Amino acid sequence: MTTTSVPGLPFDLTASPDSTWTIDADVLRTTAHPRSDIFVDPTFATDPQLNASTLLALPPGGDFQLSARVRVDFASTFDAGVLLLWAGDRHWGKLCFEYSPAGEPMVVSVVCREISDDANAFVVEDGAVWLRVSRIGRTFAYHASTDGKVWKMVRYFALDVPGNAVRVGFEAQSPTGEGCTVDFDEIRFAPERLEDVRNGS
Repeated sequence: MTTTSVPGLPFDLTASPDSTWTIDADVLRTTAHPRSDIFVDPTFATDPQLNASTLLALPPGGDFQLSARVRVDFASTFDAGVLLLWAGDRHWGKLCFEYSPAGEPMVVSVVCREISDDANAFVVEDGAVWLRVSRIGRTFAYHASTDGKVWKMVRYFALDVPGNAVRVGFEAQSPTGEGCTVDFDEIRFAPERLEDVRNGS
């Protein structure tokens, strides 16, 4: 597996098999595979679909905040660029900039504890959105921002696994389509505790 050094991150990340990640002028880019996703359908609870392109690392111990601005070349429903928490095939969390069935770019979150859920947050009017994942003790928080300054809480949750066993990174998916290009920039990692998940900071 290929390791990648990403500007703004103090650790190297490992790419999933057959995925290609490039860095140009501090922009991390990949193209999602056709019909790719990370999801365990709650209707059927069958074998998980785990063929999306990922780039993941085990972060340093302790609290942290990882953020990035995300752009997606949307073409098909559920195309998405994602910040991903990964503890195993059945325990993970996604914070997505995703193309809705109504043809609207949206912030969406999914948490899987054996079976996935699915929750829409808000529509994004512009072509990019900032996403952030924070570890706070043994809990996690998802936030999104339209300007990179004021953050809206999307989700606050636990994965029921030790916090230092959870990898973090990036994902690109195209569950119904032939693939999409995803760009991540303004990538930042802060080994700092988020003191308040609800006050916009």
